[in-house]
Amino acid sequence: MRPYSNFLKKVSAIFRASAILLVLFTTHANGAGLLIADGGFGGVLEIKEHEVQVTINNGVAVTHVTQVFHNTENRQVEALYTFPVPKGASVANFSMWINGKEMIGEVLEKQRAREIYNSYKQTRKDPGLLEQKDYKTFEMRIFPINAGADQKVQISYYQELDVDHDRAVYVYPLATVTRRDAAAKVTGKFAMNMEIKSAIPIVKVESPSHGDQFVTADHSENFKQISMEAVGGSLASDMVVSFDLARPKTGIDLITSHQGGEDGYFLMTLATGKELEGLNTGMDYVFVMDISGSMEHDGKLVMSKNSVEAFITELGKEDNFEILTFNISVNALFSGLRPASDEMKQQAENFMRTKRAAGSTVLAPAMTAAYKYAAPDRTLNVVILSDGMTEQSERQTLIQLIASRPKNTRVFCIGIGNEINRPLLDQMAEDSGGLAAYISHGDNFQKQAKAFRRKLMRPVATDLTIAIAGVKTYDIEPLKIPNLYHGSPLRIYGRYSGSGEANVTLNGSVQGVELKQSVKLRFPDQDADNPEIERMWAWKRIDQLLKEADRKGSRNDVTDQIVRLGEDYSIVTEYTSFLVLENDAEYQRWKIEKRNSRRLERDRDAQSRRKTQAAAIRNKVNDAVGPEAGQKQATQPITVENIPAAKPAPSQPAKQMANAKPEKRSDQSSDFQVAPRRSGGGSGPVGPLFVAVAWWMKRKRMKR
Repeated sequence: MRPYSNFLKKVSAIFRASAILLVLFTTHANGAGLLIADGGFGGVLEIKEHEVQVTINNGVAVTHVTQVFHNTENRQVEALYTFPVPKGASVANFSMWINGKEMIGEVLEKQRAREIYNSYKQTRKDPGLLEQKDYKTFEMRIFPINAGADQKVQISYYQELDVDHDRAVYVYPLATVTRRDAAAKVTGKFAMNMEIKSAIPIVKVESPSHGDQFVTADHSENFKQISMEAVGGSLASDMVVSFDLARPKTGIDLITSHQGGEDGYFLMTLATGKELEGLNTGMDYVFVMDISGSMEHDGKLVMSKNSVEAFITELGKEDNFEILTFNISVNALFSGLRPASDEMKQQAENFMRTKRAAGSTVLAPAMTAAYKYAAPDRTLNVVILSDGMTEQSERQTLIQLIASRPKNTRVFCIGIGNEINRPLLDQMAEDSGGLAAYISHGDNFQKQAKAFRRKLMRPVATDLTIAIAGVKTYDIEPLKIPNLYHGSPLRIYGRYSGSGEANVTLNGSVQGVELKQSVKLRFPDQDADNPEIERMWAWKRIDQLLKEADRKGSRNDVTDQIVRLGEDYSIVTEYTSFLVLENDAEYQRWKIEKRNSRRLERDRDAQSRRKTQAAAIRNKVNDAVGPEAGQKQATQPITVENIPAAKPAPSQPAKQMANAKPEKRSDQSSDFQVAPRRSGGGSGPVGPLFVAVAWWMKRKRMKR
C-alpha cells in the first residue's frame, strides 16, 4: 500500500498545471520531456529511455513520445513533468502508466476538470490535471514515484508541417528552456523513427541537424523512412528532419476520413508545379529587426543577424533594401531604400554587428516607419524578425496597422528563438497576405533564406476561391484562402456529408490575369486511413475562432464552441484541460465519456495498418537484393498500389482479414492544365492565359 500520509501532505501542491505550445525552434538548454524531482528542490530522476515515433501523412505529422524515468533516490519523490510542444501543434494525448496499466486522459471544460480534481484532495486517489496557462509550455505533476522505481509516460501531438519552396521541415524540440535545473541526458535507449507518406512525390530526405546519425530508406517516391538509434546521448539540441517535394504539375491532392455514422472530413492540398516557376522580378525589402532585451536570451539576436545577413546575400541587382532595428525606438541603416549592391550589403553587415539587445519590445512604431518605404509601382515586402514578445496592450494596435497597410505591401514574419508569440506573428502575416516562418539553429540559414526569398518574389495566384459542387461541404478552414506561393502548398480542411464525385473549381488571378480551372475528385463514404486530419480540422477551427474573436476584441461569443471542440476532439486550450483518473471506474463515476480513448484507438489502428503496408513495401524492396536479384526483380516500379494486401489491424474482424484485397492509396491527385503543350497551344480553359503572362513577364524583363 502506498504511504498516503505523505501524499495528503503534498496533494495540495500537485497538478497546478500550466501552459502549452513551447515553440520548436531553439538554441540550447535542457532537453524535451523532463521529469524533475520535488519541483527541482531535490531528488534525482534519470531519463532511462526516450523513444520517438513520427508518422507524416501528407504534411500532417503525428508524434508519439514515450519516456521512462528512473528514481535514483532511496525515497519516494514528487515529480514535475514538463514538455515542449512544437508550434501549431495540438496535444492529442497524455498517458501515465499506473499499476502497469496505461491510463489515457480525457479533455473536459476547464472549471469542471478542476472541480473534479479538487474533490480528490481528501481521498486516496491519484488524479492528474493538465491545464493551459499560456502558449509556451505545459506541466503535470506525478506522485508518488517510489524509491528505485521507474515511471513511464507518453505524449502524442499532431501538427501541420511548414513547407518552404517544396521543402518540408519537421523539428523535434529537444532543446527547451522549460527548466534550467534539470538533466538533459538519457542513459539508455534514445531513438527516433519516422515514416513519411505523401501524394506529392518525395525527392530527398535528410537531417540538417544530425546528418549521418540518421539512416534513410527510399522505398518509393511516395514513401520514405528515416531512423536513428543510440545508447545514451544528450537531449540538448533540436532534431531537424527535412524532405523535398516535387509536384510535376500544378494541381490538387485530396485525402479524406469518413468513419461512417457521421459526416466526413477532408484535407485538400493545392500545390504549384515546375511549369509555373516564374521569372525573377525586382522588389523592395524592409527588414525590421527586433533588438529588445528579450532577444538577448538563447542566442536569438545572433540568429536574427545571421538570418538577415543570409537573406540580404541572396538579394539580386534589381532588388532594393533597408534595415530598421527597434526596441522602444526605431533606427534606420540608410533612411531610404538602397540597391542590393556588394557595397550596400557590406554596410548592412557592419551595421548589424554594432547592435546589442536591450529595452522593451514596441513593434508598432517600427511597422509605421516601414510603411513609409512603400511605392505605388513596386511591391514592398516588410520582413519582421522578432520573438513577438510585445506588450499585450499593443496587439490590437498591430492588427489595426496590418489592416491599414499601404497598397502593394505584404508583411512576412520570421519567428526567432524559443519563446515565440506565434499566434501574433501568424495573424499579422495572414492578415496582410504574407507568410510566417520560424528559425532553428539546427537548420541551414542560407537554404532558408533562398527558399523564403523565392516565395516573396513569386506569389503564383492571388484572390483565390474554391467551389465544390456535387457533394455538400461545410466548415471549411481557412474561410478565406490565402495567396498561393510557389513552393508553399495551401492546405484546406473541411467537413462533408454524403459521398460521390465532386466538381472542384479554382478561381483566382495571376499577375492580374484570370485563373479558372476545374477538376473531378471523389469523396468516399468510408475511409479509415487518415483519422489525423479530423483533429487537425478541429485545431484549425479553434485557431480561426480565436483569431476572429481577437480581431473583434472579445472571446465571449466563441468560448462555448471552443469548449465543445476541445472535448469532442481531445484538444487542450485555454478553456479545456486534460484529466487523468486512476481507473475506468472513476471515469464512469463522474460520467466522463471516453472520447479520447476511442479516438486514440482509431488513430492507432490506422497507424498500425500503415506500418503493415510499410513492411510490405520494405519486403518487396528486399526481394530485389541478393545473388538472384536480377531474375526476381519486379518489372514495375514499387508503389503503394502494387504491394501485397495490407494486414488489417488486430481489432478488425478475422473475416475482413481473410477477404482483404490489395490496398489502394486513399489519396487522390488531379492536375490543373495551366501550362502550354509542347506543340505550342494551351490546354484547358486557362492555358493561353498563362502563356500570355509568361510572355508579358519575359518582355518586361528584356526591356530593362
